[in-house]
Amino acid sequence: MAKDKKLVSEITSMDEDFAQWYTDICKKAELIEYTSVKGCMVIRPYGYAIWENIQHILDTTFKELGHENVCMPMFIPESLLQKEKDHVEGFAPEVAWVTHGGSEKLEDRLCVRPTSETLFCEHYANIVHSYRDLPKLYNQWVSVVRWEKTTRPFLRSREFLWQEGHTIHATAEEAIEETERMLNVYADFCEKSLAMPVVKGKKTESDKFAGAVSTYAIEALMHDGKALQAGTSHYFGDGFAKAFGIEYTDKENKRVNPHQTSWGVTTRLIGAVIMTHGDNSGLVLPPAVAPIQAVIVPIAQHKEGVLDKANELLNELKAAGIRVKLDDSENSPGWKFAEYEMKGVPVRIEIGPRDIEENQCIIAVRYSGEKKTVALGDLDVYVKALLEKEIPEGMFNKAAENRANRTYTCTSLDEITKALEEKGDGFVKAMWCGDEACEDEIKEKTGVGSRCIPFEQENLSDKCICCGKPAKHMVYWGKAY
Repeated sequence: MAKDKKLVSEITSMDEDFAQWYTDICKKAELIEYTSVKGCMVIRPYGYAIWENIQHILDTTFKELGHENVCMPMFIPESLLQKEKDHVEGFAPEVAWVTHGGSEKLEDRLCVRPTSETLFCEHYANIVHSYRDLPKLYNQWVSVVRWEKTTRPFLRSREFLWQEGHTIHATAEEAIEETERMLNVYADFCEKSLAMPVVKGKKTESDKFAGAVSTYAIEALMHDGKALQAGTSHYFGDGFAKAFGIEYTDKENKRVNPHQTSWGVTTRLIGAVIMTHGDNSGLVLPPAVAPIQAVIVPIAQHKEGVLDKANELLNELKAAGIRVKLDDSENSPGWKFAEYEMKGVPVRIEIGPRDIEENQCIIAVRYSGEKKTVALGDLDVYVKALLEKEIPEGMFNKAAENRANRTYTCTSLDEITKALEEKGDGFVKAMWCGDEACEDEIKEKTGVGSRCIPFEQENLSDKCICCGKPAKHMVYWGKAY
């Protein structure tokens, strides 16, 4: 049992140092490894399998909604990037540049893709000529580079994986509808597949995407009370189209500019899952994205018939469409228990000689720690129900309870400070007049910034929490990753 204890003791307690706990999980669960390139990481097979499952679910949804996958170049000429002033200014501090091709200096240096709006705009200008060419519903799965000063696995790295949707429409109404639709896709995915409750809303003017008319976001609250932006969807209006000369002939034979959107999520969703559901024994994975949904651990596997029965259960669960693994290695059962708890496998199935005699097995549920005896004849149906309903709902409710306990309604700056000091970090709901100066002052005096203006508004008071003038919005505020 020495190694069982070692696995867990090597994880810093989340109450002691949440940041170190997070890094320990990323390493000990074999999600990532560091590299000689500062700020960049290797996503190991187990971590990448989580991303593949995220990708598969979302990609299927995108295609059902009519989107097509494309692939744009990795490099953007500086002259192209400069065409949209607000956009280039917003990304300039994070851009990595290619200045030489081989031994020759480039006349027009190349930006390593931080995002692809300019590339899509150049492409649309070449292919969109008539209203019959619209809409174009495109998406790509790629990596991007942003030269971050401070990095942390999945949450913020210099190169990361994401999907970025880019669509172009004949009217503002169609584009706005697409922007909101894709935000809802992200929210449904987070809540149903990741068991992670989110707040949907609009970003303030100071916090919107560079070059966008409006930015919508989903905000999640992590176990430590800090917020994490889990996905964004942007409405660009016709600003990019005008900057890049994208025009089409409408039904009245007039030349007009189309309207665009952009929307994306990244590998930071893996970080969100870790920080929403993980505990001091390791990962806790939602079944929808878990690389291994159930693991079979044979007890006294050297005894006759144990491995035969374990393999029989393996085949039965595979046939039921469950991602299942049989660990018949020579490691002790205790070591295996600790190993798969660390990796966050939703269900563990224990089968030994006595269980076989009684035609049963032991089921252990990772998120709750509950154990139950189940008849072998009911195993596939029972495990499937756990994975599809009981576990996701239980994980969601647990996360929602944490969010509820860490959400504070405040009507003064002093109340915000007091709530954070006494109860710890969390979401703060407070009224705001809409003035950016007040937004800045609230952050300066309390340490919490605006996260979003939620679609579901509450009238907590009639006055701005900062200046006392008439309030326009109820805002979620918080410290963020």
